[in-house]
Parts: sequence; structure tokens; C-alpha cells
Amino acid sequence: QVQLVESGGGLVQPGGSLRLSCAASGFTFSSYYMSWVRQAPGKGLEWVSEINSGGDNTYYADSVKGRFTASRDNAKNTLYLQMNSLKPEDTALYYCAASHGSWGQGTQVTVSS
Repeated sequence: QVQLVESGGGLVQPGGSLRLSCAASGFTFSSYYMSWVRQAPGKGLEWVSEINSGGDNTYYADSVKGRFTASRDNAKNTLYLQMNSLKPEDTALYYCAASHGSWGQGTQVTVSS
């Protein structure tokens, strides 16, 4: 069955970096756009980034533009989100999602000193 499993979250100080991964299975990963979406404590869902199926086009929310980079390795069926210059307001549960509608369970990112 379709499965998306995020990993790489954790506690990091402001200004630090993390790389999230999303391992996909059960579908033809290379055929689908993939997105990162986050939910901060007590807030709604916020779209973060999208990457096209080939990985050569990426799109970002203004709040993360210039700090986050999405990429994918279609040979490994894996999506990535490199997050640099992290801020406390980046604290959230980060989900990966496929354009066919499947979501992962999320990985927690906490930015705090």
C-alpha cells in the first residue's frame, strides 16, 4: 500500500540546520509532484514547498524562501527538505504529501534555545 514516512526532525537551536527525509513506497514516486506541509502548535496547516516529478522545479512559501531547499532522489524514492537558518517560528510538525493525496505521519521540528 502507499506509504510516506518522514524522518530527520528534532530539536535544534535558532540558526541551525536540519534535513528532513520522506521515504515513499507503494506508488510510482517519480510520477508525482511532492509537497512539504507543516502545522505549528495550535495553528492550521501551512504549505511549505512543492517539487515537480523530475525534481527540476521547486516552489516555496515566502516564509521559508531562501532558507529551505526541497529535493528528491527518484532512484531512492525519497524526498528531502534541507532547512537552514532555522527560526523558532519554524517549529511545527512537518508532513510530506504526494499529489495523489497521500500524506505521511509527520516529523516534529522544534527550534529553541
